[in-house]
Amino acid sequence: MPVAAGELRKAPPAEKRRIDLYICLLLSAVTLAVYSRVINFDFVNFDDPEYVTANFHVRAGLTWQGIVWAFTSFHAANWSPLTWLSHMADCQLFGMRAGWHHLTSVLLHALAAVLLFAALKRMTGARWPSSFAAFLFALHPLHIESVAWISERKDVLCALFWFLALWCYARYVERPGVVRYLLVLLAFCLGLMAKPMIVTLPAVLLLVDVWPLGRAKRLGVLWEKLPFFALAAGSAAVTFLAQGRAVQPLAAIPIGLRIENALVTYATYIVRSFWPAKLAVFYPYRYDLPLWQAAASAILLAGITAAVAARARSHPYLVTGWLWYLVTLVPVIGLIQVGSQSSADRYTYVPMTGLAIMLAWGAADLLARRPSARMTVAVASAAACSACLALTWFQLQYWTDGESLFRHAAEVTSGNYIAHNNLANFYLTHKRNREAAEQSYETLRIRPSYADGHTNLATALMRMGELDESEKEYRAALGLKPASVEAHIGYGALLVARGRAREALREFSTAVELGPEYPDAHYNLGRVLAALGRPDEAAAQFYEAVRLRPDEADIRHSLGMVLLSRGRLDEALAQFRAEARLMPDDPNVHYRVGTLLASAGQFDEAIAQFSEALRIEPDLEGAKRGLEMAQARRYAPK
Repeated sequence: MPVAAGELRKAPPAEKRRIDLYICLLLSAVTLAVYSRVINFDFVNFDDPEYVTANFHVRAGLTWQGIVWAFTSFHAANWSPLTWLSHMADCQLFGMRAGWHHLTSVLLHALAAVLLFAALKRMTGARWPSSFAAFLFALHPLHIESVAWISERKDVLCALFWFLALWCYARYVERPGVVRYLLVLLAFCLGLMAKPMIVTLPAVLLLVDVWPLGRAKRLGVLWEKLPFFALAAGSAAVTFLAQGRAVQPLAAIPIGLRIENALVTYATYIVRSFWPAKLAVFYPYRYDLPLWQAAASAILLAGITAAVAARARSHPYLVTGWLWYLVTLVPVIGLIQVGSQSSADRYTYVPMTGLAIMLAWGAADLLARRPSARMTVAVASAAACSACLALTWFQLQYWTDGESLFRHAAEVTSGNYIAHNNLANFYLTHKRNREAAEQSYETLRIRPSYADGHTNLATALMRMGELDESEKEYRAALGLKPASVEAHIGYGALLVARGRAREALREFSTAVELGPEYPDAHYNLGRVLAALGRPDEAAAQFYEAVRLRPDEADIRHSLGMVLLSRGRLDEALAQFRAEARLMPDDPNVHYRVGTLLASAGQFDEAIAQFSEALRIEPDLEGAKRGLEMAQARRYAPK
């Protein structure tokens, strides 16, 4: 039954408030416990570089320039300034210690679960159905992707403000007022700045007006939503502009195929909600989708819709829950296809709450009619939450690093060229070149026209000394994707290895033009300019590379050497000192800095550097001689 606004205003007794508090504490504790292992997880090589590890705006922490960039950039094909600020804050506080970034997401997820419980409880007055829905949200394995993937911080932030808006809306309904209304609007705006999927919140507010708030017959409920719909429309327009090239054209994926995939995806998410098996970080788009699957999915969806409609008057929570599920998935169901995935577990993060509402209040309705079923319902609810907890704990193991994540994805899906390609990337990063080549060959077996697969294979072959084959692959990659910065950088490195520096100069220059925020492009261009006898131009490129990646010792060293060759000793020393700070355990770096300091007459600091080199490696002869010389000159009579 709907809960009247007057009933909502009644403050619960102190004992009931304590029970609610205990539920919130238990919900938080269980969520933190099941996700506690993420503190030992690494970044993964899928979107994390774009969002954090290779994004110099984010790595710099909270700076004025970074804040301006967050609000003015369409980076990663979205406008999500709050998400960027969240990542910047993590870098400011924790640097590149991935575990702490993960922990932030877990804390936000736990808070979102508490807010969901608080919102449902406030709107319905039903404690146990609300807690069951919140526990399912907190513990369901479909939600791992949103929580354990650092790049999906936008999901947990969006959900947090979504549920906060619902809670604020319940307060507004209790006692309407301008301030309370503006708080709902503020939460909605913050959600839009985290992830635009929250554009469906105005429709959800209309649904909860039907049930549980029972105020849908008032004309004012439509007028008060107009600012929300206006903001949603604006956000949708901005998102469409931001996504631009990421949106797949109709020529690539016809509208008929999109509709079929949408029907199958709606049904698939329901199946995964009840049977979360063979979950993967990426599900490749199926261009040969059997017609029977789309037909069966349409029949299933139509059947559920008909059943809900038939019980709309007697069971209004079914209408709210079912439409919540259908409507909130619309932005990501694939009618406007962004990317090459057919579906994604993270897209169920908020929508699955609709199914949870149907289950939770369906059980409560059963108990109202059959009180004798109380124990059965309680045991079934506890079993469901326990099963989710166990499955989430088990599934989390695959998120340890990129290798375990994509190896699992390749095992549980078929034709997953993205999984094999990202495995190749992981192996290249860890110098496991033969394994990288094997994964690249598998990528290209599945998708021969995949340019990134050719680039990875070319890189692996180059490192293995197969230069002719590597050049063929780089040329194939650039033929398929002429704007690939990585392919231009790799091909340039190959040309350097083959003694064709002037051709390499062209490739690196193109890479800088295409990707001015790629530090590797500037670094490699600087190296080839230095080799061609153009040190001043090389220094300019190295300086830009340092700006983009200030914590890279090799770049600092190269810049220092070029500056030294031009007689710019003070600038060179600054770079070598920075190199020593970045590589504190390398005795040769300290020895080199000590030598330069001694030649500049800075003997006290030179002695400290030579001493540090000898502390690390006591038998380093050059450091011994340098220390003796520096001490002799330091203490020589003047």
